[in-house]
Amino acid sequence: MPRAVYVLAIGIFAMVTSEFAVGGLMPEMAGGLGVTISQIGYLITAFAVAMSAGGPLMTIALMRIRPNPALMLLFAIFLVGNVLAAVAPSYSIMVVARVITGVASQAFFGVAISVAVQLSRPEVRGRALAVVLNGLMLGTLLGLPLSTLIGGQFGWRAAFWAVGALTVVAALATMAGVPRLGRADGGDGDLRKEMTVFRNGRLWLALLTSTLIIGATFAAFSYLSPILTRVTGFSPGAVPLLLVAYGAATVIGNHVVGRLADRHTIGVLLAGLILNTVFLAGFALFAHLGVPAVIAMLGVGLVGVTMNPAMAVRVQRAGNPGPLVNTVHASFITLGVIIGSSVGGLAIDAFGLRAPLWLGAGLAVLGVASLLPELSRTGREQSPTASPAEERVEATSTC
Repeated sequence: MPRAVYVLAIGIFAMVTSEFAVGGLMPEMAGGLGVTISQIGYLITAFAVAMSAGGPLMTIALMRIRPNPALMLLFAIFLVGNVLAAVAPSYSIMVVARVITGVASQAFFGVAISVAVQLSRPEVRGRALAVVLNGLMLGTLLGLPLSTLIGGQFGWRAAFWAVGALTVVAALATMAGVPRLGRADGGDGDLRKEMTVFRNGRLWLALLTSTLIIGATFAAFSYLSPILTRVTGFSPGAVPLLLVAYGAATVIGNHVVGRLADRHTIGVLLAGLILNTVFLAGFALFAHLGVPAVIAMLGVGLVGVTMNPAMAVRVQRAGNPGPLVNTVHASFITLGVIIGSSVGGLAIDAFGLRAPLWLGAGLAVLGVASLLPELSRTGREQSPTASPAEERVEATSTC
């Protein structure tokens, strides 16, 4: 595995840590900026919307730039956003800072994933993507508690200064450790040519599956803390430890999926969705019991966001490995986060704290349904009536 792939994970870790920092510092930020907790919550929404809508636009703006300078430019924009957050004198300036960092973060994901694909042999691309996306998993495991610890000890602004310092380290490591590359898709940056790939129905179906996988997971993840305290009965002090265990499960699951994603892409996605349905439904049924609830929670960690490597491999095969396709995919993933968290909140208001878990199980079932056309197509390709020539043509068309 090229060392540069590990370097790219540092950049994603910095981006994810900044994304999650607000969630752990809500009371401190509300007091410092003179606003309510709910208004601080809107900063999370602003970041997510900026990622989903602004990331692809930023990627389009960078299409004619080679990957290495594009990564450096995105680091610079992201650093500006975090510095602005650290010195923000008002809530409105903080909103601007979160929009800037959200846009840069999403575009960075797309470019970094494309670079990882370029650096890796075809047969290990899933493993390479898993390494890069470990930055996301470690952000969940370490980034949130570290930013919360720093903010609690030195003030919430110190957390954003720390992310800025980490961004500089990641940029320097990327500059030194990632070789100079051409465009991942071999194109010339022409937008009309790039957009032709989005005429492929298989690509849109793959994007839909990714949205449903992440939506199912975040319907539960967004509300783990109140579920574990108010339904399961854990003390507030135990929740951080449980979330660390959840984060550890995501790291393990990401590693396993990365090993299997290249050869068994659809099988991994199908198994993950079925297991996630079982774990989410089990969590909803037994949320009042400590041991079953924790087992179900860890199960969701193992087979939820950890499907990312297989999701990325499928999207790239249906489209191409270029930055625009990867950034749009990341936007659909973010859309899943928005759907899972927002609809989950509405479900709580209407039906109680178990409702997001049932919502997640329902979204996972829809995810299984979205795989059925691909499973049918795979079955036809493997049919003994297909000629060898037809099989070679079909195999070529999926790459």
